[in-house]
Amino acid sequence: MIESVWPYLAVMLLVAGFWPAIERRFGWRVFDILPPIVLTYLSVTALSVAGLWSASPGIHAAQSVIVGHLVPALLFLLMIGCDLRAIFRLGPRVLGVFVCTSISLFIAFIVAFLMFRHWLPGDGWKPLASLSGSWVGGTANLIAVKQAIGMSDTSLATALLTDALCYSMWVVVLFSVARLAPAFNRWTRATSSADLIVTETAPRAPATMDGVLLWLGFALLVAALAPGVAALLPVGSMVSATTWTILVATVAGLIVAHTPLARLPGAQAVSSALLISVVAVLASQSSFAGIAAAPIYLLCGVTVIALHAVLLCAAARVFHFDLYLCGISSLAHIGGVAATPVLAATYSRSLVPVGILLALLGYILGTGFGLVVAAVLSRLAI
Repeated sequence: MIESVWPYLAVMLLVAGFWPAIERRFGWRVFDILPPIVLTYLSVTALSVAGLWSASPGIHAAQSVIVGHLVPALLFLLMIGCDLRAIFRLGPRVLGVFVCTSISLFIAFIVAFLMFRHWLPGDGWKPLASLSGSWVGGTANLIAVKQAIGMSDTSLATALLTDALCYSMWVVVLFSVARLAPAFNRWTRATSSADLIVTETAPRAPATMDGVLLWLGFALLVAALAPGVAALLPVGSMVSATTWTILVATVAGLIVAHTPLARLPGAQAVSSALLISVVAVLASQSSFAGIAAAPIYLLCGVTVIALHAVLLCAAARVFHFDLYLCGISSLAHIGGVAATPVLAATYSRSLVPVGILLALLGYILGTGFGLVVAAVLSRLAI
């Protein structure tokens, strides 16, 4: 049994790197349903339940320090690739679809919670709130909301599984409906966006050793300074010092993203490594107890997506949005920056930059969206 910090950290890093390496080497179809980050969480949880390490004071202190500092560092790095100027240049039509998608998801989460609240545990709103952060941004936003609202590590397994399974089902639907575009566009009286002209996003240079070290240093510096700034800001029932720390780190990343420093390669590589490492550490503190609640949350997730689809179609009818933009915006929210360009390319290659930029906008807004949903759901749960 592991009782000291360094062997514990070695296991966390080995498991965190194992599943991404297997995916890159073999590309098994299982990764389309359960991505490496979910398999990492389940693997570490299994090792924790098996008693590979004990909750010694040293390991517990290391877990607190790692999560407390790496989550703000992670959010800072994720913002580096977000160019607000390029996003605003997309124009009112594309941004209008994004806004309607966000509103439809917000309403869907509220309605789904009201439908299933009597079957959820007392703090059952927390996994849904953290999931809402992911379904506008990504897993990093889910983790950020989880930390801000004090959701248990056990509930994180439920949120991650619901996220992965519902996303997998929805992406199949979005790929399948492409052939319905002409009929959908006639119904909404919209013109196709297939010929939309958007400036290609500049390709990122490969990560270099100096870039990785510099970005890691910058990120840890922001993580160290953000709590001090947060301590100067007012707190309330739903806005804690942790919430401010996360928001300060996010804003710092957005500011740096619009400076020449953003051209330094390596931020994406470091953020990806930090994300899966944080998930591994969080999993090491949990058990499979939360998995028992997965079926009801999976039903909630399916309900949210169904309501979102109906509301977005209604908005498309009113504002004359075409199917391609609706599908890309929906997946930019629920799927993130990895899957959206692939869907956009199957619709029209000219829409690939649109998919990337909308997914990046989701990363910017995901944490704030999740906190707003959390505030509403916590009120409704009383």
